[in-house]
Amino acid sequence: MQAVETARLRLRMITPQDAAFIQRLYGSEDFLRYIGDKEISDVVKAVEYIENNILKMHQEKGVCLLVVEIKDPSTPIGVCGLIKRDNLESHDIGYGFVPEVYGQGFALEAAQAIIEQAKHNADIDHLVAITTSDNIRSIALLTKLGFVFERVEDVLSESVNLNLYGLSLSN
Repeated sequence: MQAVETARLRLRMITPQDAAFIQRLYGSEDFLRYIGDKEISDVVKAVEYIENNILKMHQEKGVCLLVVEIKDPSTPIGVCGLIKRDNLESHDIGYGFVPEVYGQGFALEAAQAIIEQAKHNADIDHLVAITTSDNIRSIALLTKLGFVFERVEDVLSESVNLNLYGLSLSN
């Protein structure tokens, strides 16, 4: 995926040099609760996750999560991007942010930039987003972005039903 800039943010490719940040983000309480445990217990496992999941998806499917940074000073605050799961027909927008930046509009700004980028991809006419039914912040963000509830998705998790939201990108 291409790097994207907004008024306050830079979204760029994740690299192995981001491993310490990825470990911190993916180990945060809300990430573990709402997204799941990716078993990133140290920086070495974070590098492996970056290489074997994020960068591999980019190489194979042309999409992936990007690091979201505040431009000035250059500070990583989250991830946002597109995911292509084999068991879903549409691309999935994914995001996660460190709790210190909640409520400042960064997730909305980053997600809007990713959606704009997706609109210019001829292969993408519909996006989905997946969240647990108790993730009120994520549901509110998806609603602001124009996503609508489509269905409960039970094939993605054996332990919890996930709500699937959709957004048409066709004009």
